[in-house]
Amino acid sequence: MASGPALPTYSAAAEAQKAAAAAGRTSVAKQIGVIAGQPTAVWLGEWYDGASLVRVLQAETAAAARQKKTAVFVLYGIPARDCGLHSGGGFDATTYRQWTQSIAQTLRGTRSVMIVEPDALAMLGDCDGQGDRAGLIRAAVRDLAAAGIASYIDAGNSGWIPAEVMAERLRAAGVTEARGFATNVSNFYPTATEQKYAERVRALLGGKARYVIDTSRNGRGWTGDWCNPSGVGLGSTPRAVSGSGGLDALLWIKRPGESDGDCNGGPTAGSWYEKAALELVRLRAK
Repeated sequence: MASGPALPTYSAAAEAQKAAAAAGRTSVAKQIGVIAGQPTAVWLGEWYDGASLVRVLQAETAAAARQKKTAVFVLYGIPARDCGLHSGGGFDATTYRQWTQSIAQTLRGTRSVMIVEPDALAMLGDCDGQGDRAGLIRAAVRDLAAAGIASYIDAGNSGWIPAEVMAERLRAAGVTEARGFATNVSNFYPTATEQKYAERVRALLGGKARYVIDTSRNGRGWTGDWCNPSGVGLGSTPRAVSGSGGLDALLWIKRPGESDGDCNGGPTAGSWYEKAALELVRLRAK
């Protein structure tokens, strides 16, 4: 990663902070501001039509350029996404190829990185409708590379798929044409645990791949539940890293305070969940 991540032009946390301040909830606004003041990734999926997608990409990359930082995006539109669970959806294969090609071309010449399809390889073969999932990811990575955009293919986390299996899946998905891979996206495992896992995967891939770790909610580690768990806190703040094996950056890929789905009292996936956000701040890593 050429520089640290950029603040996005929009986040649910920033909007919630403004609303709390306007309502005179000063203490709540201050707490939410702990989240709103940090760079987070911008997730891309079928909720944006073509024109809106271009506007979002252009706005975020322009903002990153002004900050002299790197815009961080997440591709999240793979067919049979999340196997129809809380974050189910995605495109069909043909539309997906057109979508990723359009994104790559729009981002050409910008300082951006892409996290490619959280959970997609970890859930490979878990449900029908996936098609040639590795091939779709490989093509997307190739398009991004041709446009000069570094990408990190999602590699699940240390508690999910054995490193040996994940390395083979990453290889099939074109990791040699990517910058590397990402771990712990939307999950809670400690950074040290994830780094150990990532270094093992990296070694199995020949030692050249780089990686990033999602620290958005890993300040207290894994609590035994992945969906809106209690007892978790914000992790290390987002930043580029150098001189630490293959680690490029610690990022907030999952946006803290946004729900994992309608579980454990949470609203639909991606919706703002104030109760969870305030707990994340209260229990954040010091």
